[in-house]
Amino acid sequence: MWSALNRSLSDHPVGKDPQAMRTGQRQNKGMRTRLGCLSHKSDSCSDFTAILPDKPNRALKRLSTEEATRWADSFDVLLSHKYGVAAFRAFLKTEFSEENLEFWLACEEFKKTRSTAKLVSKAHRIFEEFVDVQAPREVNIDFQTREATRKNMQEPSLTCFDQAQGKVHSLMEKDSYPRFLRSKMYLDLLSQSQRRLS
Repeated sequence: MWSALNRSLSDHPVGKDPQAMRTGQRQNKGMRTRLGCLSHKSDSCSDFTAILPDKPNRALKRLSTEEATRWADSFDVLLSHKYGVAAFRAFLKTEFSEENLEFWLACEEFKKTRSTAKLVSKAHRIFEEFVDVQAPREVNIDFQTREATRKNMQEPSLTCFDQAQGKVHSLMEKDSYPRFLRSKMYLDLLSQSQRRLS
């Protein structure tokens, strides 16, 4: 499949103009590179270190084996640790499902809103980005929850996303979190932190 797609990209007509041909070749090469990255899904620790909140080496030095091991105690422990969130986000990206975590985090941040004017605009932004049907980063929630949240948008409050956030939390806890704990990424991270102690 990838070779057929690569061939179709290289056969793309860009005209006789040499400048256009060079531009077209660069675009095709860039597209093939991006497609190649997608075809080689990885969940190793090295992928995780690229998106740590701090510089990777400094962050890994700060992360103790005890902290990383505690992430397996419960999903909420993982979510309460900034490096835990970063590692889980990196894992979800390999599964193309990071919108669930992003929605949960957006709801947590939304609950800290104190300005009524900002509350309404933030609520609509979150709804349009994550909850609405065909939203750019639509989360997987049932019809009743989506409709209840839609009704809450008529008069947004700090609790207007609670039901949807709870469903997404439960989904991640039962589905993605156990896979994360078994992932090469998490196991590599534990192994690296233990080696630092030796």
